[in-house]
Amino acid sequence: MSKLERTFQYMRGETRHALKNIAQTTEDLTTPTIRLGVTGLARAGKTVFITSLLHNLITGGRLPLFTPMASGRLARAYLQPQPDDDVPRFDYEDHLEQLVDERLWPASTKQVSQLRLTIEYESATFLGRNLGTGRLHLDIVDYPGEWLLDLPLLSQDFTSFSAAAFARARARPDLAGEWLALLDANSAAIAAEDGSGGDEQLARALAAAFTDYLRRCRLDDNALSMLPPGRFLMPGEMADSPALTFCPLDTAALPRRPAPDSLHAMMQRRYEAYRTHVVKPFFKHHFAKLDRQVVLVDMLQALNAGEHALDDLQTALHEILGAFKPGSSSWLRFIGARRIDKILFAATKADHLQKEDHDKMQALLGTLVANASARASRHGAQVEAMALASVRATRQTMLRHDGDELPALIGTPLPGETLDGQRYDGTEQAALFPGDLPASTDPHTLPAAPEGGYGVNFVRFRPPQLRQTAEGMTCALPHIRMDRALDFLLGDKLA
Repeated sequence: MSKLERTFQYMRGETRHALKNIAQTTEDLTTPTIRLGVTGLARAGKTVFITSLLHNLITGGRLPLFTPMASGRLARAYLQPQPDDDVPRFDYEDHLEQLVDERLWPASTKQVSQLRLTIEYESATFLGRNLGTGRLHLDIVDYPGEWLLDLPLLSQDFTSFSAAAFARARARPDLAGEWLALLDANSAAIAAEDGSGGDEQLARALAAAFTDYLRRCRLDDNALSMLPPGRFLMPGEMADSPALTFCPLDTAALPRRPAPDSLHAMMQRRYEAYRTHVVKPFFKHHFAKLDRQVVLVDMLQALNAGEHALDDLQTALHEILGAFKPGSSSWLRFIGARRIDKILFAATKADHLQKEDHDKMQALLGTLVANASARASRHGAQVEAMALASVRATRQTMLRHDGDELPALIGTPLPGETLDGQRYDGTEQAALFPGDLPASTDPHTLPAAPEGGYGVNFVRFRPPQLRQTAEGMTCALPHIRMDRALDFLLGDKLA
């Protein structure tokens, strides 16, 4: 494709975006709409976050730091049909039943889903009360964080993608060894220029070995985050398709222009198919339409896994922020692409730590995203880092241990969790001394524990047993700082 053709294609795409944004802006003049993206890396709790947010708003949960509710201006919030009929609906009711009735955590996000919440409120301003509609549509878009880490691939050709992937793999030979060994064993076939290397079975074997390597990276003991291409670990309906049957190659040792029938050419072609048929549609149909974004982070898992996991998490967060188009909100947004004007990075599972450590976890997360946050701020976006628990599964108490009183967490461990040599069945409570987070907020100066982590121990707890009111109504899901998160994300739009 020539430079002129690429320019024309780009201008045509921007025109389509502008026309769609004009239509959306016209609708917003009657009832404003905020499209909120919610994502996070594996096990960060995206589904639980959205379910708790919705449940607390719909039921009028305890949200003292959410200004519209604290001031009595929030009338009601209720679900409505979502605007995009071709996007699966976020299954709020089933997720809520799992949390409340079964006391189980919902399954991880596997695909894009969406839900619309309409909020009725009284404006705090004279003009707002007399000229505004008093309603706001909140369209929540849930998508896997692994897909977000695919967006940088849009600016990387196969050579660049391969170089970055090999740098990560060679830093962890304990995880990538089998895939790297398979590449070495087939180096002659890979380098062949006569077409003999373009073998489908070899391509499948290499792709499977590469996927196994990515899967090992994601295990709890490793907790690595930089795992593109994201669909390799959650292929869905694309499983076994050619667009997911490739792997990086050591292109430094291969001809710059591969022979058309070589395995090198096959891998390069399939990588381009992945970008065209997987990454670009996600960006165009979902990501480019967002106004605000929540990125959930499992800091505890990274701290438990050690320095490699924490460094990798920092790289992933930098890549995530680099994928956004940050900018201040404007009524002129219909002229060009929409901009994300608020980004919340939230360290989840704060209920697994003593409350005295919440600020430390928040400060550490702030350090991990500091450089990328500064870039977003320069473009007019607001970025905040926060420690929270979407659903609080523990309560804090003081217990006597060896003559001293120590802060402890009490909750019901999930079936199969082990604490002090005791294996739990999911029915009995336990008290846990989680340890203290290091005082340092610099990830490169954290003191490592002898076993390789940072001295923070935690088990997974079941969701709490919710209390009933005198009228027999179930109380809202308990949380830590969800009200602060809501105020940052929506407070200005409900003023």
